[in-house]
Amino acid sequence: MQIFNPATEGIINELKEEGEQSVKKKFHELKQAQPDWHKVALVDRVTILKKFSELLKKNAESLSLVLTSEVGKPLQQSRNEINGACARIQWLTDNASTYLSDEVMVQEKNLTEKISYEPLGVVCNISAWNYPYLVGVNVFVPALLAGNAVIYKPSEYSTLTGLEIEKLLKEAGVPANVFHVAIGGKGVGEMLLNTSFDGYFFTGSYKTGKYIYEKIAPKMVPCQLELGGKDPLYVADDIADIKSVAAATADGAFYNNGQSCCAVERIYVHEKVYDKYVEEFVKEVKSWKSGDPTEAGIYFGPLTRKDQLNVLKNQVDEAVQKGAKILTGGKRVSSKGFYFEPTVLVNVNHSMKVMCEESFGPIIGIMKVKNDKEAIELMKDTEYGLTASVYSSNQNRAEKILQEINTGTGYWNCCDRVSAALPWSGRKHSGIGATLSHAGLRAFTKPKSYHLRG
Repeated sequence: MQIFNPATEGIINELKEEGEQSVKKKFHELKQAQPDWHKVALVDRVTILKKFSELLKKNAESLSLVLTSEVGKPLQQSRNEINGACARIQWLTDNASTYLSDEVMVQEKNLTEKISYEPLGVVCNISAWNYPYLVGVNVFVPALLAGNAVIYKPSEYSTLTGLEIEKLLKEAGVPANVFHVAIGGKGVGEMLLNTSFDGYFFTGSYKTGKYIYEKIAPKMVPCQLELGGKDPLYVADDIADIKSVAAATADGAFYNNGQSCCAVERIYVHEKVYDKYVEEFVKEVKSWKSGDPTEAGIYFGPLTRKDQLNVLKNQVDEAVQKGAKILTGGKRVSSKGFYFEPTVLVNVNHSMKVMCEESFGPIIGIMKVKNDKEAIELMKDTEYGLTASVYSSNQNRAEKILQEINTGTGYWNCCDRVSAALPWSGRKHSGIGATLSHAGLRAFTKPKSYHLRG
């Protein structure tokens, strides 16, 4: 398997993919080691995962360089990702005892009723390339804290980062056969689906997630899916500072080159502030630099996947054919690397793919609306349900709008953010289940009820 640098299109490494026997061997080792890992005191498992976080911080610069080399995100954004992962690990480890310890529900003279949170067993984590540290720690950290063994399949676009994660987990004290990495692409993923894991946790596209869910269903084991989105944002007419709102929402749309499941993918703006907002939005986007992701001050690096260049081009071309206007960008950059110009489209509508299908790249459509009612109807017009955002000076107004939208997360005066204290979950085609928060810790457990008399 060849690892490409998306900024140069050069090969930076070649790795051997797992074979069927290798996958079986790793699964058997995990199955054998998991019971002993569960017997390790929770406080000691917490200590090990805290040590892992310390090692991430200690090695942040070298890890960031590896991440940037294989996925193309600007170096500062790679550093930010590792810092964010450490913050999530801190919350998960600080709260593990509260949510994973036995919970006494009834205590009477001759009766105790309690819940014990047992590990699922051996967990399969098929992960994503766009934020390998962040989406990874959402799964393997709480899984390990709960006493599970884990096989972790990083995306073939972030395999080197997956190997760095494995190395540091084991350096932190995770036993050798409690965490394994499976190297490879679609074929290896298929092998994992054909193996008898006790739970599956996938991050990626709706199409692949649907396939996994249908394939796993007969096993009757937990299967959680963190999938994509077509996340809407509404700018109301009562915003106090149009310029700052435009800057914040542009970042929400274009950070990590728009390659985020919760990136803003479509924007609706009240007609009273539309012209000024669009002007400031475009000005902000044009102020950001594109180029070599290892250089300081770069905001746009290359896309991670070459194939996505055509997806974006097709969305832009179709929108223009149907009457959209390009205010900036619109095409692939004519140089080495998988670069696409940051693109802003207006005169858009819901007959266009750019407003209905996931873009996962640096393009955005901005649509004028007459009032809140029209904005709500357009925001609801989607098969996805990950996040929705409202910018307004009135919290009550914003919350009323957000309550109308069927998403796992609602934002008021912010967007494109995740908190470890809150569940991260999607609805409809954005997935099923939750990571993070107390729900995410317990997602890797199976509750057992105890009725104890005497």
